[in-house]
Amino acid sequence: MKVALVTGANGGFGKLITLELLKAGYFVVASMRNQSNQKELVDIARELQLHCQLKNVQMDVTNEEEIMKASEWVLSQFGHLDVLINNAGYSQGGFTTDLSIEDWQNQYNTNILGVIQTTFYFLPLLRKSINGQIINLSSVSGYFGFPGLGPYCSSKFALEGYSESLRLELLPENIYVSLVEPASFKTGIWEKGLEIEANIREDERVKANTLHLARQSYKNAGDPILVAKLVRNMWIKATKVSLSSWKGC
Repeated sequence: MKVALVTGANGGFGKLITLELLKAGYFVVASMRNQSNQKELVDIARELQLHCQLKNVQMDVTNEEEIMKASEWVLSQFGHLDVLINNAGYSQGGFTTDLSIEDWQNQYNTNILGVIQTTFYFLPLLRKSINGQIINLSSVSGYFGFPGLGPYCSSKFALEGYSESLRLELLPENIYVSLVEPASFKTGIWEKGLEIEANIREDERVKANTLHLARQSYKNAGDPILVAKLVRNMWIKATKVSLSSWKGC
């Protein structure tokens, strides 16, 4: 039985990636900050008759104790982890002059330190897999800076550097690190990223134009299922998933 852990699995890319992995035969540990948001994921998995391969766990990527507990549970149940998908994150919208230091800290705590912390505690389990893999969900915003998205873009730039360094460090151990860098897709991350509207005055044309372009980008955004299938195939191509040792519910 191949085992995957997906962070931020209750919505957006995380939910779709979880469902794609279930369909591919994985046992998926779906972590989420708020367990009350698990219903939609569980209902879909049940409709697909795949709920026996799904375990939802409480895990805020900014909470070290919760990460430790989740890693201990995976170790006790499976003894290893085959793939870690660091998906949890959000987009802090707003111009630098309008943001507080706390806004920046919260963005970095989730988008970069959350990835580092989660990877740190699950890496020993990945080392017990024959072909361990870490897949980090970055963004095109890790390539380019955009006005009104300074915290988000800079956190993704940091994630890019961390992932490239980690890849080189883990290659000798046969653990592969990959980055997925989506452009505009219709996920819940836009709800936070477009909050800059409240701080725009009529005379601030740059901010108004930025918001207009962001809304246009969202309007023309792609279907996030494409990203979910890409993530699934990144692992399926490299390994054969077998259910021969899985007894179900």
